[in-house]
Amino acid sequence: MSKTAAYAAKSNDGKMAPYSIERRDVQSNDVQIEITHCGVCHSDLHAIKNDWGNSKYPLVPGHEIIGTVKKVGSGVTKYKEGDTVGVGCLVDACLSCEACDEDLEQHCLGQPTMTYNSQTDDPGGLTYGGYSQSIVVREEFVLKIPENLDKAGTAPLLCAGITTYSPLHQYGVKKGMTVGVIGLGGLGHMGIKLSAAMGAHTVMITTSKTKADDAKELGADEVLVSTDKDAMQKWAGKFDFLLNTIPVGHDVNPYLNLLKYNKTMCLVGAIEPLANVNGAMLVTGRKAVAGSLIGGLKETQEMLDFCGEHNVVATIEEIKMSEINDAFERMQDNDVRYRFVIDMATLD
Repeated sequence: MSKTAAYAAKSNDGKMAPYSIERRDVQSNDVQIEITHCGVCHSDLHAIKNDWGNSKYPLVPGHEIIGTVKKVGSGVTKYKEGDTVGVGCLVDACLSCEACDEDLEQHCLGQPTMTYNSQTDDPGGLTYGGYSQSIVVREEFVLKIPENLDKAGTAPLLCAGITTYSPLHQYGVKKGMTVGVIGLGGLGHMGIKLSAAMGAHTVMITTSKTKADDAKELGADEVLVSTDKDAMQKWAGKFDFLLNTIPVGHDVNPYLNLLKYNKTMCLVGAIEPLANVNGAMLVTGRKAVAGSLIGGLKETQEMLDFCGEHNVVATIEEIKMSEINDAFERMQDNDVRYRFVIDMATLD
């Protein structure tokens, strides 16, 4: 075992503080990674405050991890010391169930092990995430990072990137299609960049006119203000696919009206009940409301390679580890453009 400096929440008061954790010794199929950058996901804030009722303390968040390989086990073949690698939301799964066989480890029927706050045989009994100096991960759950990508900007791709890439990829977004990205935040801004890189005519759908310039700078071809009833009616039945990144419960019916017949709106933000979905709109238009959760390891690597090919990274604000509590407060106030990333060299 090795002691590692980290930042942890010790209760649901939402405050982070320095903490020392222990990492397991490197086993034959393990990769030890010195963490250089870690993205700050809104899920991290929910977790430390126990908003979902399943948090275990001390809790070390962080599942958007970029780092350098420091040591590999004797059985590791894909990585060597000095490689730049990433770790996303998963660090283990059974790899033998139906879901894992389909490269959907996030839906492992044997219960996937998340990068933090999951039960484990490791020291401490819980997985500890990327708000730390180093991590030890099974080779199968380590990802190659394209050399041309900025490390800090790449970190959010391990969650926000794959969360938005996966449905765009699964629903076949390509040139000639009209795609709407609903909501401009950490997820939405990645949705715009990726949809545009796939060649689709990309429309940012937002409640705020003030976000129009930002959306176009990110790659949107047009902006639709959802509070403008005339504009919403003009766009009715025009979209081949809608990526809905709104993070809270909301009325989905106005957006369903934007879809062409036999098309889909996929939710990646709201993980709570949605009230009063108009079944008639689904039935008469043969429309669908779907959901998507991050992505498996194969698809995550495909996403990284795609981003490397198209030079796509997140728009970020880099912070020091000691600034994390202020960053969380700013996240609550939607005061970030569009993701915070921690420079882990600032963690003493």
